[in-house]
Amino acid sequence: MNLILFDDNDRLDTQRMHLRDPVRLRHLRDIHRAVPGDELSVGLVGGALGRGRLQSLDDTGAIFTVTLDREPPAPLPVHLLLALPRPRMLARTLEHVTALGVKQLTLLHTRRVEKSYWQSPELTSEKIHHHLILGLEQARDTHLPCVTFEPRFKPFIEDRLPAQLSGRRALIAHPGMAETCPRGLDEPVTLAVGPEGGFVPYEVERFSALGFEGVHLGERILRVETAVTALLARLF
Repeated sequence: MNLILFDDNDRLDTQRMHLRDPVRLRHLRDIHRAVPGDELSVGLVGGALGRGRLQSLDDTGAIFTVTLDREPPAPLPVHLLLALPRPRMLARTLEHVTALGVKQLTLLHTRRVEKSYWQSPELTSEKIHHHLILGLEQARDTHLPCVTFEPRFKPFIEDRLPAQLSGRRALIAHPGMAETCPRGLDEPVTLAVGPEGGFVPYEVERFSALGFEGVHLGERILRVETAVTALLARLF
């Protein structure tokens, strides 16, 4: 936890915050070994970063006096279209892409995504929010990504995706594509990444028909969480 992240429910007044979450309280005590008087990096969800002075700490909570006077890191100009990963991989992927600065994420169904994945408890709003917060705390960021679900591929790619591509460069990452992934882009990008095993040919064709450029990361076949991290680091 590189950042203590508050939300409006933690606010006592304009300068004081009351942290009550038992997991983060335990982290304060056991990892930071914080004591009253210590100063730590803090932030407000959706707001600024700053410093917080610990006023008191016990089993019921921690009270901080905070000064929030710095902007969070700039977001990546990317809309990530990610085939829904298997549940145990989803949690790590959410944390990684949030820490890297993704602010728009669509989880979609593709042929090689097991239908049972959509019934996973990892897709509850509480679980997703938890992993997004962990990603923000890791990167010292405060702005939550917007996560949307598209459990039906064809209606999404035919009815909703085309309107979202205006003014953006569209890329589909898939093994065997002709072009290597570009580097150092400074334009808005929509990036499609498939599941374990990749997209099926029909799906690649539908993306290509919308103007998506096919790119690859080389001959190695990577796990989704590794591929997404490598793609984002290379693109931006």
